[in-house]
Amino acid sequence: MQLTIERSALLRALGHVQSVVERRNTIPILSNVLLTAGRDRLSFAATDLDMEMVDEAEAQVNVEGQITAPAHTLYEIVRKLPDGAEVSLSYSGDDPRLVVAAGRSRFNLPVLPAGDFPVMSNEATGVRYTLPKEDLARLIDKTRFAVSTEETRYYLNGLYLHTVSDGGIPLLRTVATDGHRLALAETPAPEGAAGGPGVIVPRKTIDQVRRLLDDGAGSVEIQVSAQKIRFELGQASLTSKVIDGAFPDYLRVIPQGNDKQADIDNSLFAKAVDRVATISAEKSRSVKLAFDNDRVKLTVRNMEAGQAEEEVEIGYSDEPFEIGFNARYLLDVAGQITGEIATFKFADPASPTLVLDPADVGVQYVLMPLRV
Repeated sequence: MQLTIERSALLRALGHVQSVVERRNTIPILSNVLLTAGRDRLSFAATDLDMEMVDEAEAQVNVEGQITAPAHTLYEIVRKLPDGAEVSLSYSGDDPRLVVAAGRSRFNLPVLPAGDFPVMSNEATGVRYTLPKEDLARLIDKTRFAVSTEETRYYLNGLYLHTVSDGGIPLLRTVATDGHRLALAETPAPEGAAGGPGVIVPRKTIDQVRRLLDDGAGSVEIQVSAQKIRFELGQASLTSKVIDGAFPDYLRVIPQGNDKQADIDNSLFAKAVDRVATISAEKSRSVKLAFDNDRVKLTVRNMEAGQAEEEVEIGYSDEPFEIGFNARYLLDVAGQITGEIATFKFADPASPTLVLDPADVGVQYVLMPLRV
């Protein structure tokens, strides 16, 4: 294999695939990226056995071939080369090393046979549809903060992607919950999405897809089957297994009859929460909210650090009411509100609270209260 490729094109494609590779691997081949040179293109592939990322870039290929090389090392070398550099990659069976050269720099990297690289099968089953990248980014951004990190409840360690029908209108919806809060976002379902299986997309996969969306342009092609999901954007594609489990019936958690409503300036409220939470050693401590006649009083008490209070003017005309929340959860939701106002709907201090964004009617948040 012998080729020349422009540094920026090499860096971009390598950046996509190397992020899939785990830093520590007991299987050596999984630390490597598969390089395939042919037809004036260099293709890249990396996998952790649950997910596979593939990308490609234009290159001047003199000798076609295939080999694997250490993914993170190769990426760091290319990242540190000067902008605009022409990078030469060469490998021959006579020397079991990949030679990376640019200008006066030269590196020799150990290789492993391309035949040992595991390739994830691409199933043709399932539904296939196209979604604008901005819509997919919104579905991810509005919900992924609520994905659980507790490995014991593995079925909550991802985004539940599925279609629903609301008044005969098909919607594509993502839902995430960790048992203490829930985030839901939806968009009109693209043609071909309705009737597809609902799948739980792993957290790591979601993070990788989100990185692709930042770099890519145009629309995303999504293929979903009961076992796998595939995202294609430009030259890059990501195939991932989905979590084998049943997502809980989240509709039972979303309150329908909360009759107390507070309209709050989201920015002022978030800053107030952040300030009073300074008193607690961690932002996971409870913040008490006392609602009364167009104002809310925020209170945090810490036996060691003292007490903090702040009052914020709001729109509230119901009876006086007190409720407690995890400060960090309040800030996470506030960070996703698009407009100036956040609408909180309460039932009682022990029941779930519904948070709505009037500027984006396609999102809903549910917060479980804490004792105050």
